[in-house]
Amino acid sequence: MRRLSSTLTVFYKRVFPIVWLIFPVFSGLILWNALTRSHSSVVWPSFLPPLIIFVIGGLLFKKLIFDLADEVWLDSDQLLVKNRGLQARVALADVINVNATIMVNPRRITLLLRADSRLGRNITFMPASPRGFTAAFKPDPIATELIGRIDALRQARR
Repeated sequence: MRRLSSTLTVFYKRVFPIVWLIFPVFSGLILWNALTRSHSSVVWPSFLPPLIIFVIGGLLFKKLIFDLADEVWLDSDQLLVKNRGLQARVALADVINVNATIMVNPRRITLLLRADSRLGRNITFMPASPRGFTAAFKPDPIATELIGRIDALRQARR
C-alpha cells in the first residue's frame, strides 16, 4: 500500500484554521481593550476588519480545506480512503473523473465516483506531491498516475 495523500493534511485541516482564526479574535480583543480605555464612542466600525477576516477565512476553509480526506492509500486497483474515523474502499474502475488543481495551495485532487460511497460521491484529498515554485506549473504526478491507471483499467475491460 502506498500513501497518496500528504502527511500535512492534519495540519491544514486541524491546526492551521485555528491559528488563522485566532488572529482576528485577538486583534478584536486588543482593539476592544484599547477603545474601552480611551472611552471612544465609535466602537463598532473598528471591529469590521477583524470580523470580515474571520468570516472570509472561515468560508475559505470550509470551501478549500474542510472537505479534504484525512488519508488516501493506493492498494493495487483500489483506494483506501479515511476521513473523520470512517473508512471506504473505492475501486479505481469506479472513478469517472480525476480533477487536479494547479497553482492552488494546498493542491487538491478530486475523484468523481460512479455511485455514492460511504464518504460521498466526490473524494477530495491533498496529494503528497512535490512542492516549490516550479512544481506549481507542472501537472500533479499523483493525478497523472491515477489517470493512467484508470485508463488502463478501462482499456482492459473492453
